[in-house]
Amino acid sequence: MGVGGAGAPDATASGANARSAEPGANAQAGPGAAAAQQPEPSAQAGAAGAAQGAGSPDELSETTRLSDRRALVVGDRAYSMGDETGLYPATGWHTRGEMGGIWSQPIKLLDGIWFGVDGGWLGKQVPASKYTSGYGYQRIDYGNGVQRTDFVPDGIRATVVGLTFPAQRGKTVTLNVDAHSELMPAYPWGGTTPSAGQANLQDTGSYADGALRFRDQGTSPIPNATRHDYNALVGSSLRPTGHTLSADNRGPQDPAVVCPMDGTPPAHCDDSAVGKGTGGRLTYSVKLKPNQKTTVWFAVAGSDEGRQQAEHEYRKAISNPEKLLKAKTDAREELASRSTVDLPGDKLLQQSVEWSKQNLADSVQEARDLQIRDVNEGKAYPKPAGTVDSARWFGAGFPDYPWIFATDGEYTSYAAVAAGQFDTVKAHLKSLQEISDLLNDRSGKVAHEIVPTGDVYFGSNTSAGNTDETVKFPSIVALLWRWTGDDRFRDQMYDFSVRNLEYVYRELDKDNDGWLEGLANVERSGMGAEKLDSTVYLARGLRDLADLAASKRDKATQQWATTKADDLEKRFETQWWVQQAFGYADSVDDPADPANDNKAIFQRHWTGVTPMEAVLTRPGKPDAPLASPEHAKIALDQREKACYTGEFGLFHTGTGPTADAAGNPGATCDNVVSAVKSERSIFSLNTSIMAVAEGNFGRLGKNQQQVYTTGNARIQLDPKVWETPGAMPEIAPSPDSPANIDRPFTDRSMALQAWGTYGVLWPVVHQQLGVDPDLGHGKLAVVPQVPGGQQKVAGSNIKVGRGAVDVSARLENKELRTDVKVKGVHADVTVGAVLPAGAKVAKVSVDGRSSSYQLVTTSRGTEVHTSAHSSSTSVRITLK
Repeated sequence: MGVGGAGAPDATASGANARSAEPGANAQAGPGAAAAQQPEPSAQAGAAGAAQGAGSPDELSETTRLSDRRALVVGDRAYSMGDETGLYPATGWHTRGEMGGIWSQPIKLLDGIWFGVDGGWLGKQVPASKYTSGYGYQRIDYGNGVQRTDFVPDGIRATVVGLTFPAQRGKTVTLNVDAHSELMPAYPWGGTTPSAGQANLQDTGSYADGALRFRDQGTSPIPNATRHDYNALVGSSLRPTGHTLSADNRGPQDPAVVCPMDGTPPAHCDDSAVGKGTGGRLTYSVKLKPNQKTTVWFAVAGSDEGRQQAEHEYRKAISNPEKLLKAKTDAREELASRSTVDLPGDKLLQQSVEWSKQNLADSVQEARDLQIRDVNEGKAYPKPAGTVDSARWFGAGFPDYPWIFATDGEYTSYAAVAAGQFDTVKAHLKSLQEISDLLNDRSGKVAHEIVPTGDVYFGSNTSAGNTDETVKFPSIVALLWRWTGDDRFRDQMYDFSVRNLEYVYRELDKDNDGWLEGLANVERSGMGAEKLDSTVYLARGLRDLADLAASKRDKATQQWATTKADDLEKRFETQWWVQQAFGYADSVDDPADPANDNKAIFQRHWTGVTPMEAVLTRPGKPDAPLASPEHAKIALDQREKACYTGEFGLFHTGTGPTADAAGNPGATCDNVVSAVKSERSIFSLNTSIMAVAEGNFGRLGKNQQQVYTTGNARIQLDPKVWETPGAMPEIAPSPDSPANIDRPFTDRSMALQAWGTYGVLWPVVHQQLGVDPDLGHGKLAVVPQVPGGQQKVAGSNIKVGRGAVDVSARLENKELRTDVKVKGVHADVTVGAVLPAGAKVAKVSVDGRSSSYQLVTTSRGTEVHTSAHSSSTSVRITLK
């Protein structure tokens, strides 16, 4: 997926015996929903204006091209995607046209739900005037004054929608609600064997107790399928006055335009060629009281565990929607209170930190009873190897990748710990470990891509797998252990972490040269068998495993990992540095001809930045990237040029004299011959890697790290660029990747991709604010660096362990000041600052008294370190 992963992209009415809860008899009148009472945001402003406080700080609004933009609301047990008018165009490409709508992992419930007021469908005859994205909800304003608010309560397999009618003279309006089902599992997909068309059964529709009921029950006619019973319910807090059932009922999207399974899609589709849903309509009379707003609530709920469980989820969702919405927004505000930052010199980045925390929360998914099977890249459907009772994870991207990935989860973990969202990182790692061990018979190999059904598309012992994912796993365990000090979690993951690295040396180093074979983040023609990113992350993984082993007094593993790491690091620069390219080789060839063994191959891919991005923990030395300082400067200077960097960040593959036509920007950056053409697509991950790499070497200036943090912030927050307000997308508008808003809904990259938050949260919290926990060893360092051209950075309630840190760093005239408050953290605390380049220290004071200090040379520059002796520490560094 994405940068280098696996992908790139008539009903019969029947009776219902079970009785659902009776919906209320009257529409709610008065203020009602919190959603209906949200403060009006200001008119749409540019990103800079928004960052300076225009409108409500927890809302972003859009008024233009709403029918061309995707809208997304997410809870951990369900999510919904339509457009920003409240309609539901056929969306996505894994199964073309079926990846939008309303889902509850591991199944889809509905293609959509539509609302008509007095004969006019909202979003069509009654146009939408404004779309607003909030913390955990969305709201659409219509020309008739009606507001629609959608949210997904956490812990419930349902999407909830509230329609708020404006205060006006008393009258009764007729409200029609259409729903069209599409009960189908997340796998198989449209182009796999077996396919979604073969596996999907015909839905049936019925009506009982005020609700529409849809069901897909039976056994799919494919090998090794088992009997299923998928159910969905649609109803309201108001009793309907009538209902109908039909094969359609898509509101204004009838008759449906059906997307073909392949070939060029129409500009707009309403359903897919594999769709076998059915429809229904509920009709209501809504009595509006004079001078009072009136809110009517609706719920779409379902389950893959039978009718009774679906009814249970529905009752939970519709019983008290206002309470659920308050719980949702309260939970999101609590997450927002963590890692709160004040960046007066970069308000756009400050706002991106806030929305990136919400993006992480919007990525959390959960499923139960995953049937783990190796589908061999969509070519097989064997019996399951076993069942994983529950999995919880950061969904990689919506709408086509909301499932479990190792690569995405590993990068996203750095953002999540910086945001204080430790529990989801733990759950993601635990899910990967359980699934991988079951799938791969405890070999130690990490599975790459797991659909919530339990189907593993890629990453079994028999597939090439992604080498980098297996070697990164110990590093993420170490990362979480250092930020939390959680020895119990370390112990749970330790055996698997050891087996990860034993596996790669046993299976993926056939020539015993220490450079691992196998697939990695980028796979292009002409690449060698041994990849740079796998090598870099192996070096880090070895050091992290050695650190974990030392903490457990496992001397044999510590010595083994340390010996391997020492050998790799000693030989790295000689093997991988390509002087004429001003950078590192992307891969090393390993042909049968010994004369050409380990030939460096340079193709300008983004992975060339990883030697500067991945930081190694070495005993007795400051943490530092694998790249040497000399080579890092050359490589980063080169990557900042127009042949590698565009308006919004780092290209997937840079340009060069032989790879691209004359006249392309940067065609003279180097003289290396490469048969691989440039790919000037800017992925938010590539830009994140570059932002982190710059920060690791203290390069925080306007033409350095700030280019890349601003790039990711703009695609998330700039109204001139965003598709969905506040959502970090997979790919920025780029020379080789047109903006999503100008592409068919069935041919777009992800509207929300979690990994882009890595390039915002980690640079701010870890590098600029300098928060660096090592709680596994009882230590905490807070050594900030104020970015070039700025005077202050600050953060509060930055979670470390069971406590938190507040930090403020200033640079005024010739004084650096760092103020730190540590709450509820039991550790030896070091406080200091990174000196400006070339600066010398005249004196240092701690809490107003002259103090001794250490000068420590790191990859960031020269750092001043002092010891903190109380929970609140103020360090002042006077420069000469």
